[in-house]
Amino acid sequence: MQLPIDVDRTLHHGRAFFRAFARFVESVKDSGDTVTAKNSIYIGASAKDETLALKLANRHGLIAGATGTGKTVSLQILAEGFSKAGVPVFCADIKGDLSGLAAKGVSKDFLEKRAKDIGISESYTYEAFPAVFWDLLGEQGHPIRTTVSEIGPLLLSRLLELNDTQEGVLNVLFELADDEGLLLLDLKDLRAMLAHVAERASELSTLYGNVSKASIGAIQRRLLVLERQGGENFFGEPALDIRDFIRVGPDGRGVVNVLAANKLMTSPRLYAVFLLWLLSELFEELPEIGDPEKPKLVFFFDEAHLLFSGAPKALVEKVEQVVRLIRSKGVGVYFVTQNPLDIPETVLAQLGNRIQHALRAFTPRDQKAVRAAAETFRPNPDLNTERVITELGVGEALVSTLEGKGIPSIVQRTLIRPPSSRLGPITQAERRSLIQSSAVFGVYERAKDRKSASEILMSRAEEEQRQEQRSRDKEEKHARKHGEPRRSRSGFELPDFGRDDRPKKDSIDRRSRRRSQRDTVLEAGLKSAARSLGSSLGRALVRGLMGSLKRGN
Repeated sequence: MQLPIDVDRTLHHGRAFFRAFARFVESVKDSGDTVTAKNSIYIGASAKDETLALKLANRHGLIAGATGTGKTVSLQILAEGFSKAGVPVFCADIKGDLSGLAAKGVSKDFLEKRAKDIGISESYTYEAFPAVFWDLLGEQGHPIRTTVSEIGPLLLSRLLELNDTQEGVLNVLFELADDEGLLLLDLKDLRAMLAHVAERASELSTLYGNVSKASIGAIQRRLLVLERQGGENFFGEPALDIRDFIRVGPDGRGVVNVLAANKLMTSPRLYAVFLLWLLSELFEELPEIGDPEKPKLVFFFDEAHLLFSGAPKALVEKVEQVVRLIRSKGVGVYFVTQNPLDIPETVLAQLGNRIQHALRAFTPRDQKAVRAAAETFRPNPDLNTERVITELGVGEALVSTLEGKGIPSIVQRTLIRPPSSRLGPITQAERRSLIQSSAVFGVYERAKDRKSASEILMSRAEEEQRQEQRSRDKEEKHARKHGEPRRSRSGFELPDFGRDDRPKKDSIDRRSRRRSQRDTVLEAGLKSAARSLGSSLGRALVRGLMGSLKRGN
C-alpha cells in the first residue's frame, strides 16, 4: 500500500535538516577565518545560512529594492545584529519605523512562520535594543548641532545650492575668517561675515579675484531659504561630540543612534549635507585601526540617492575618497536606496556586502537597473539572477556577502530573518521616556552663544566709530582754538588792528600731514600685528578632506 506524502512538509523538514547539519559542520571547523555565530550576523536562509562576517563588515554594503519590498526590515535586522555584537550603529529613520528598535517585538503569526521556515523557531526571541534618539530640529530627539566653521565651504555651498561664482566668494569668506581667527558658529556669524566681505570687496578682489556684491546678495538670499527650512537649528553650539555616537551599553551591546528624519526629509539638501558632514567628521576624528575584528561604528545612509542627485563632480569624488579611506578607521558605510543606479559606479564598486530586494522592470531604465544589479553579483550557476530579481517576494532578497579573504560569496535567493525588536514605530510617550533617560540628556538640549565673528566684527565697528568720533571732536576743538575770532568777556569781538590770528594754511597742512603719517604708521603696525595673529590662528584652523574643520588642531 502506498503511503500519502505531504511534499511541502517533507521538503521543509529536509531543508531544516541540511541547515542544522551545515551549522554543525561550521561549529567544528578550524576557527581561522571561518564565519561562525560568534563572529557574524545572521541575515537569513537560502539552502544554507546567510551571514555577514563582522571582520569584513567595514568593507561597506548596499541594501536596495523597490518601495515595500522589505529594505527597512533588512536594515533593522542588521542594526540588531551589530548591536548584539557590541557595535554602535547610526541610522536615519525616514518613516518612523526604525524607532521600533528601542522596543521589544510582539509575537505575530507571520513572524513566527518566517522563523519556522528558516529553522530558527527555537532560538527566535523578542527583545529591545539600546537606542538614543537624535533630531536636527530638536523635536523628536536630542538636538544635533555643528558650527559653520566646522562644516566648511564645500558642504555649505552644496547646502545653499550655490553656483561656481558664489561658491568662490564663500571660499574667500572662509579663507578670510580662518586667517583672522574668526569663528563662524551660527548663521548670525555667517551673515556678519558676508557684510564684512561686502565692505572689503574692492580690497579682497585684488587678492582673491572678483568678489562681487551681487554674489554676496545671492548668498544672503539663500540663507533666508535655509532658515525657513529649519537650517538655523543645525548651526550653533554645543556642537556634537562624535564620541557620543560611539557608545556601548552596560550589557556590552552597541547603542543604536536613530536620527528622526521624517520632517527633515522635507529639506532633502539639509538631510544629505548633514549625513555627509557626519561621515567626514568620523573620517577626520577617528584614529586609524586597520581591519578590526568588528567595526567601531556602522553607518546606514537611507535614501542614498539624495547624496548624489545633482551633486557636482568634485563632491562625488570626495565622497568616493572618504568611503574608500574610512574603512581603515573601522567604520562600515551601508547605502540604502531603491535603485542601485542611484549610486555612482566608483562608490558602488566599494560596497562588498549586498542585500538586493525586488526591482520592478516596467520602463527601460528599470530594466537597465535590473541588469546592472544582476551583473554586480558573483554568478550562481543554479540561479537566473536577472529574472529572480523581479520575482522576489516581500522579505526575500538576493544576498551576497564577503567571505574568506574578502571574496564575494555566490549570490543566493534568501528569506530574510524576522526582527526581534518591534515592527513599526514606538509611541510618543515611549520616545520621551527614552530621551529623558539617555546618557546624553541635558548635554545638547540648551543652545549656547559664545563670542564669535558677529560679536567681534560688531565690536570692531563700534571701536572704529568711537575713534572717528574722537577724531572729529579733536578737529573741532582744534578749529575752535585756532580758527575762531577772539572775543571779549562780554562777547564782543576785539579789534586786531590788521593782524591775522588765523594759522597759516601751509602750517595746518604740515601738521595734518605729520598727524596723518603718524596715524598711518600706527595703523600699519596694528594691522600687521592683527594679520600676524590672525595668520597664526588661521594656521591652527586646518581643514580636512571635505573642507570641514579639524577640531584637534
